[in-house]
Amino acid sequence: MNCIYCNNKKLYELKSGQLKCSACKKKFSPKKIQRDLALIDSFVQNFSANQTSKKLDINYITVKKRFDLFRALLANYLEKEYQNKTVLEYDEYIYLEHSKKKVKENIFDAQNFLTFHYENKIYNLLMPNLKRYKSEFLDSGAQEAHFKEFSKFMMLNKISKTQKRENLITKFWNYFEDSILKYNGINDENFFYYLKEIEFKFNYSYKEQKEILNSLYDS
Repeated sequence: MNCIYCNNKKLYELKSGQLKCSACKKKFSPKKIQRDLALIDSFVQNFSANQTSKKLDINYITVKKRFDLFRALLANYLEKEYQNKTVLEYDEYIYLEHSKKKVKENIFDAQNFLTFHYENKIYNLLMPNLKRYKSEFLDSGAQEAHFKEFSKFMMLNKISKTQKRENLITKFWNYFEDSILKYNGINDENFFYYLKEIEFKFNYSYKEQKEILNSLYDS
């Protein structure tokens, strides 16, 4: 095993079980590295934190923190990847959990994002959440009229520039709807990171996902 910091081949094993590099003098734990590699593998295989905790016999909180870290690293990676790219198509998507669709006022809980097609990949831009307007509309005493006008606005003011109905963007939306089901509710603060996780897994193969996440985690 080489040093994870400088790639030096000469390492010393310490009594604690850690390895110390003869060149950069830094210490690291082979067990921790193997654990994290197993967590990355489980993450890209779409196992949930709970499933991974049981499969690898690792504390759930530890797994959840690592998965949250992976999502944050991937979100930053995808933002950098998209910079200065030429957009071929874009379209707007409004996502609302299936369980909320029967109550019309829940339209304010919807997540709205723009999906861009570039270089045979997808990039998503999350738009501001509408939940902050919900109480104002419901407290006004005219929520029925407001709701009708708002629904009409959402239908007529859709942003779109696509060449055909079936395209990479619609394929991503179908993939997104299938993928998001495995999570039992996502709060507004974390939705962006789950969206980016799904975007990442749509854009890259299993092998590419592991390589990218390994490099991000090592850096």
